Amino acid sequence: MSTSTLPNGVGTSDALVPHPLWRISIERYHRMIQTGVLTADDQVELLEGLLVAKMNKSPRHCATGRLVRLALEAVIPSGWFVDTQDPITLSDSEPEPDVSLTNVNRIELLDRHPGPDQVAMVVELSDTSLARDRDTKRRIYALAGIPVYWIVNLVDACVEVSWSPDDQAGYVRRDQYRQGDAVPVILDGHEVARIAVADLLPG
Repeated sequence: MSTSTLPNGVGTSDALVPHPLWRISIERYHRMIQTGVLTADDQVELLEGLLVAKMNKSPRHCATGRLVRLALEAVIPSGWFVDTQDPITLSDSEPEPDVSLTNVNRIELLDRHPGPDQVAMVVELSDTSLARDRDTKRRIYALAGIPVYWIVNLVDACVEVSWSPDDQAGYVRRDQYRQGDAVPVILDGHEVARIAVADLLPG
């Protein structure tokens, strides 16, 4: 078995060197769906050009998703829509956030998904996916210019809010809200409502 040398001079077996990954474009990803190469049974999403397996959803995850959707639908102004687990198309990713707020009705989009300019906020419900949501998903949403990103953290029973995206620093501002707090709902840079953390997390 051959060996290679890392930059610090430490030798390692080829078996330990990660294999190169094959990235695909948004266009190729869409063709794979249209031609049936990928189907609804393939639980994947495109993240930074890579096909990534989606996490399985626990009953608690599903119950939280319903709470978040109902809470947002009760406070958002007319002209905004709450989507659940629907794709949004970004430059090299097509994530399917647990919840998103868009300014376009899905019925109007028969040939494409919403783009970043039509998405005001995304929400990920995090238990087993917490590390990915804090790292990869946060980076993807910030680079796309999504104004507000919530992580409803089921591990630590809190809501992590990131806002003011910066294509160099990620999100400039990050706040955390716990039981007894109320989370601001920001649309177009304005606070339109506050939702109690207790209304977003199951007891």
